[in-house]
Amino acid sequence: MHSFLNLRKNAFVVILILNSAVLYAQQNLTLWYKQPARNWNEALPIGNGRLGAMVFGSPQEELIQLNEETLWSGGPVNINPNPQAPQYLEEIRTALFNQEYQKAEELSKKMQGLFTESYEPLGDLMLKYNLNGTPTDYYRDLNISTAIATTRFKVNGIEYKRELFVSKPQQVMIIRLTASQKGALNFEVRTSSPLYFESKTISSNEIAMQGKAPSHTDPSYMQTMAQPVVYNDPTGCKGMRFDLRVRVKNVDGKVASMDSGLQVSDATEVLLFVSAATSYNGFDKCPDKEGKDEGKLVEQYLRDAWPLSFEQLTTNHLNDYQQYFNRVNLVLNGNPKVDLPTDERLMRYTKGESDTGLEALYFQFGRYLLISSSRPGGIPANLQGIWNHHVRPPWSSNFTTNINTEMNYWMVESCNLSELHTPLLDLVQRVAVTGKQTAKNFYNARGWVLHHNTDIWATTNPVSGSPSWANWPLGGAWLCQHLWEHYQFTGDLSFLKETAYPLMKEAGNFCL
Repeated sequence: MHSFLNLRKNAFVVILILNSAVLYAQQNLTLWYKQPARNWNEALPIGNGRLGAMVFGSPQEELIQLNEETLWSGGPVNINPNPQAPQYLEEIRTALFNQEYQKAEELSKKMQGLFTESYEPLGDLMLKYNLNGTPTDYYRDLNISTAIATTRFKVNGIEYKRELFVSKPQQVMIIRLTASQKGALNFEVRTSSPLYFESKTISSNEIAMQGKAPSHTDPSYMQTMAQPVVYNDPTGCKGMRFDLRVRVKNVDGKVASMDSGLQVSDATEVLLFVSAATSYNGFDKCPDKEGKDEGKLVEQYLRDAWPLSFEQLTTNHLNDYQQYFNRVNLVLNGNPKVDLPTDERLMRYTKGESDTGLEALYFQFGRYLLISSSRPGGIPANLQGIWNHHVRPPWSSNFTTNINTEMNYWMVESCNLSELHTPLLDLVQRVAVTGKQTAKNFYNARGWVLHHNTDIWATTNPVSGSPSWANWPLGGAWLCQHLWEHYQFTGDLSFLKETAYPLMKEAGNFCL
């Protein structure tokens, strides 16, 4: 299989010779399993860049863990958290030149500031089925060529099916639930969250979960005697608000509200519309006092999506998603078919068995995850994309700019997803604003600086921790490679002149 790369001014086009192997490869893009997820790591991720969900696939008590890309703890950064920092700079330099490294390390701790904030989970959507019997013929999958997750099983000869996707055009998650026998769908819908929340009944077919993120969350690796998660801090921003809605559209049967949620009975086909929004209004605005009206946003998403049929919703979703995904094929030795569940294929592969189709699937899965967690106008893919179920997630699930953030985007230009680079490039513009203050306040330097991690608030100061990583001041310089690579692939001179070059020049000024 030969590939021909044809560079154009405004696009990177991959042209592959089409043959039967390629046509088959496009159909062999499904992760599938014979059992539900036992834990979060085995659940299947879906997303539209803003909303994310992890689908567990349990027959009787389905759990769908939810995220929204802007739901973070904290608020705008303190641009000068350590006014004494510059007084130690010359002493540290002298110690380094004298090879007094232990002294330099201890002094460097005096040039540190506040931790970044944490990406927070939105909550859980739970579907509790009333089933009279033991489920059989179980199957669940994620088709990454359509970005649709499916679960199906049988109970007493009746097939139950769930189809889930997150629509970018409509900004809602759609769940279609069906039964092969008329009136056999009986289930409850409930929501919950590890954050502060209040559940409300909006109508006989709609529930809401409204709450607030913490004012501050310490990183999970930080051992502290103080309270690691703080809500409603009176000294600063009191935390970001969120609103989650679930609305039921039933073809038949009945829908009723309960104290704990909604109850669907005697139905054959049901659509769930899941909408969410936060009060985030930019990196420099307090989401509590200066936030957006999350209630209006979530209602607008539902209002726009509600009139559409499942077929229309699916078509809009596929047209949007596949405009990105279908740009690249990868065929390795014909991607030979292996009729085994994905987990079994992985086990065989770890034992040394060849599976080039699995390697091609893994490559495309990386593209799938980026399409699902990084869209123009949004927040970049964080340390876990947009999927997280911890209030104190590993490494705060932030943007770790000494390696991980860059790794998320290594594929973006070469794998023909150039537009999805823009959330990261936009973040660079934001950290250049706060980074200019950090350069001045910590180093008496010109230009702008970024240390080893940042967050939705564009934190740029060195955080508390080992100076071997916390006091590393080259995050800005490294991110400039993304500005340059985006220009190299697109040839966009206006981007280079108006955005990339000014940012690179000022990052260079700091280094000088």
